[in-house]
Amino acid sequence: METIAIKKSISINAKAERVWEVLLQDKYTRIWYEEFSKGSYAETDWQQGSKAVFKDSTQNGIIGKIAVNKPYQQLSIEYTGVVKDGVENYTSDEAQKVKGSHEVYYLANLEDHTLLSVECDMPEEYFETMATAWDKALEKIKDLAESKK
Repeated sequence: METIAIKKSISINAKAERVWEVLLQDKYTRIWYEEFSKGSYAETDWQQGSKAVFKDSTQNGIIGKIAVNKPYQQLSIEYTGVVKDGVENYTSDEAQKVKGSHEVYYLANLEDHTLLSVECDMPEEYFETMATAWDKALEKIKDLAESKK
């Protein structure tokens, strides 16, 4: 399965600790995940080696494991399967397409801001749609991290 890496970065006027909160806390992820699919949320404890299930309001989504969790520096998810109508699947053609792909977040705590970079393996047919969704999601992450709430 041929994939293309989506690579995006954004400068955020907040410390890496604050950006990390927005990346992992449910009250924030539900806001910026909306750019990918309505009603999306994560079921995970975010610990390295833990399972992570990402589902939307239709109970469809993707399954992965937390490959790397270096607080305030790097988070990496390796995808292992899909969810269809609430049922986990690791063997279907669709599951095989995502198996082994990664989504990686890098945070660089600079003098007065944080540079957040994202790399995500994407099947070619979804590249344009997902690249646009990432642009919008990164803007939401920036807004959430920079807000005082």
